[in-house]
Amino acid sequence: MMKMELPKVVIIGGGTGLSVLLRGIKRYPLNITAIVTVADDGGSSGRIREDLHIPPPGDIRNVLAALSEVEPLIEEMFQHRFRTNGDLSGHSLGNLILAALTNITGNFAHAVHELSRVLNVKGRVLPSANQLLVLHAEMEDGSIVEGESKIPKAGKKIKRVFITPENAEPLPEAIHAIQDADLIIIGPGSLYTSILPNLLVPKIGEEVLKAKAKKVYICNLMTQAGETKGYSASEHVKAIYDHLHEPFLHTIIVNDGMIPEIIQMRYKGESAEPVLFDKGALLSLGLNVLSDSIISTEDGTIRHDTKKVSEMIYRLIKNETTFGMSS
Repeated sequence: MMKMELPKVVIIGGGTGLSVLLRGIKRYPLNITAIVTVADDGGSSGRIREDLHIPPPGDIRNVLAALSEVEPLIEEMFQHRFRTNGDLSGHSLGNLILAALTNITGNFAHAVHELSRVLNVKGRVLPSANQLLVLHAEMEDGSIVEGESKIPKAGKKIKRVFITPENAEPLPEAIHAIQDADLIIIGPGSLYTSILPNLLVPKIGEEVLKAKAKKVYICNLMTQAGETKGYSASEHVKAIYDHLHEPFLHTIIVNDGMIPEIIQMRYKGESAEPVLFDKGALLSLGLNVLSDSIISTEDGTIRHDTKKVSEMIYRLIKNETTFGMSS
């Protein structure tokens, strides 16, 4: 019996940007593995992390929801956040379920695997490490800030970020997925607090560098206060290269469309502005530059247009892979 082997795509990131992308890309015939950051220490995730000493579930929860194929009401329930005056306030039901499953199984990655089955997740969702990670930032002035949620609030220019423990071990499945991938996608997501924490898990970064697959970076649409203030697209790339100590990206997907003035004004309050598309600098880095107007501004929030970006990625995959037959 002959069957079609689907192209294998590994997507590395965290935060809202990753979830938005996955909602679009899951519609295509692809074998998807999402490797998700576990360095979060704020909000509901931070409280669960502190109380139970398990990896923070928030980013994982959002990715599971994005890749799930369940009734909308089930997803809504999973994502429901309690608003009360008691201890439950601020917690999402999905975070609590992941915490409960981790307690029952004694293993965070196993809990994610079991919940993936319950939610009929398309593809695989893997934490970048099966243990607690702490993200640190060394600032330009030499000071060190500890904790993912505290780094942007420090209001200083970041020189580099690093994780502890430095010898954190990734899941074997994550390493195999990177080695076997036909395409590796990095981002979108907060550069220093969502993307780099994954690549700083030693073996993940090393395997991404060595992988035969082409590597694509999806650049952020807006700069972020306390992280990438004033950064152009090429400066995002250079920051990634500085942390992995060599250039390794083949393609960048970047927005070249205008962001409406009314939306820009709203983001000015957050000290955020559109990421400058410096095409010449990107080309001088040897990158294949794919640009388009890839913004969505529904409800006044800037997001990547998941339909457009997914189409661009799928075209790339079709160019990079042959849809081979396997027995």
